[in-house]
Amino acid sequence: MCGIAGLIYAPSTPPCAAATLDSMAQALRHRGPDGAHVARLGPVDLVHTRLSIVDIAGGDQPLRGQGGTLVANGEIYNDPCIRDEIGPGAFHTGSDCESALVMWTKHGADYARYLRGMYAVALYDATRQELLLSRDPFGIKPLYYTDTPAGLAFASEPGALLQAGLARRAVAAPARAELLQLQFTTGRDTIFPGIRRLLPGETLRVARNRVMQRSRLPALPAVAPSALLTSEAQALDRLDAALMDSVSAHERADVPFGLFLSGGIDSACLLTAMARLPRTAPLRTWTATFDARNAANEAGAAQELARAAGAEHQTLRITSAIVWRNLPAIVACMDDPVADYAIIPTWLLAREAAKDVRVILSGEGGDELFCGYGRYRAAARPWWRGRKRMWRRGMFDGLGVLRDPDGPQNTHWRDGIATAEMAAHTAPTALARLQAVDTAEWLPNDLLLKLDRCLMAHGVEGRTPLLDPALAQVAAHLPDTLRTRQGKGKWLLRMWLAQHNPGARPFAPKQGFSVPIGTWIAQDGGRLGELVARQDCIAEIARPDRVRDLFTNADDTRAGAAAWTLLFYALWHRTHIRALPPAGDVFETLSA
Repeated sequence: MCGIAGLIYAPSTPPCAAATLDSMAQALRHRGPDGAHVARLGPVDLVHTRLSIVDIAGGDQPLRGQGGTLVANGEIYNDPCIRDEIGPGAFHTGSDCESALVMWTKHGADYARYLRGMYAVALYDATRQELLLSRDPFGIKPLYYTDTPAGLAFASEPGALLQAGLARRAVAAPARAELLQLQFTTGRDTIFPGIRRLLPGETLRVARNRVMQRSRLPALPAVAPSALLTSEAQALDRLDAALMDSVSAHERADVPFGLFLSGGIDSACLLTAMARLPRTAPLRTWTATFDARNAANEAGAAQELARAAGAEHQTLRITSAIVWRNLPAIVACMDDPVADYAIIPTWLLAREAAKDVRVILSGEGGDELFCGYGRYRAAARPWWRGRKRMWRRGMFDGLGVLRDPDGPQNTHWRDGIATAEMAAHTAPTALARLQAVDTAEWLPNDLLLKLDRCLMAHGVEGRTPLLDPALAQVAAHLPDTLRTRQGKGKWLLRMWLAQHNPGARPFAPKQGFSVPIGTWIAQDGGRLGELVARQDCIAEIARPDRVRDLFTNADDTRAGAAAWTLLFYALWHRTHIRALPPAGDVFETLSA
């Protein structure tokens, strides 16, 4: 797990100064605190910062072989299989990322098709003088690029491009509208003008500093429900084999690892699978609880699950004082902004886990693959039963807070979601179409981005065993009756959990894991509202009097969520547009 960056230069363009590469490496140091290396290869410069997880002694990058040089951020879980297939003579290190280089030697630009894992790869072909940039199909690992006068630059985070002066600190209004209304941004374009994302599963072939070709691997196989999986027993057997294989592969590491345990279905499935595997050290688990009235959480259930599995469990109690003290630093790690308030417990848990482990397994992906969200069931109903369009209402719709609410910047915020809906029209069922939309946008641009930034801020690698090709195959072949039943989603996962860990109570009503951000904001609403309303970036987009009203009424669910989004944006803008570091707690930072 690492940070990567670099440039491929335009013809006859002199290479950049070493200070530019050093600046990118420094900006990515949190992703790779164990070392940094730079390779200057004529028309290409490659930068790598390393977090040592596999082959600690011999896995430094760049990796070189047969005309290719590679830097990668990720884990290749089928590395043992590739080594068995190719033979040991093709490998010079024990690094799993070397499998990507070997597959490129054998298959050329289609090499990513043969990788199972999470990855962002930059691979330079010296013979063709081409650069390949690739990202895994689910978008677990990030990769960004931008055109510069010198050539095309890329990095694991936009912050590295900004810090090196390769992109400008400005806000793209359409992406800002998405952030406010959706709490994340969609598609290829980011909130920074000119900085673009590689899409999940995409490979770019870059030559003479220009993108010459794009290809893309799908995250979800386009298949119809299989008659083989209409049998519950058959489906459970397939799920068990795929899940156990995935968890075993995701545990592969030369450093200690643990699990974020919420008490919900997804993390309970991971814990149950981990407890069935042989191990030489006890399981370690972490969960969060909140010190706020009426805060719904499953910390008690998580503790019971951990105890039954024999895990060493820690519960982190999060108070408003802890949140306000750390929020500027939490928001600072979200350079590609995600205003999902789950960043708060994720960042704080990662800081705690980093004291003991370098790898965390987490349950992201279960809802998208196995149909867990209630909004899927609401959107898949026939119209006469109250069908509701997904993402139909924006965060600020009807609140009277934004300036020019009927202007194009505030009325086209749903365009990215609409594009994903059109692309998903070939999915075989209504539920599958809804899942495809979330897998294309919500999963990589909110959930996985949040996990990546919050963990990497503390030098911890996040792994998501539920986002595995074999599990995606099982999920894609399920009939809708094994996705949802009796008003509950993730029906097959619940059945599997009932079979292997009935103490997890998989069919019990969900208590929820909701961050009480509205309650916390309301406690200091007058002070916070005044500070946020005073920020130039907020006054530009919102009416200050209505902003203050939001914060004083933050106990209301919609007002609280909208107030949080503005608070996030004010802190984010200060750090990533004005380039000002946190100046103490949230009150001190907004007052500075």
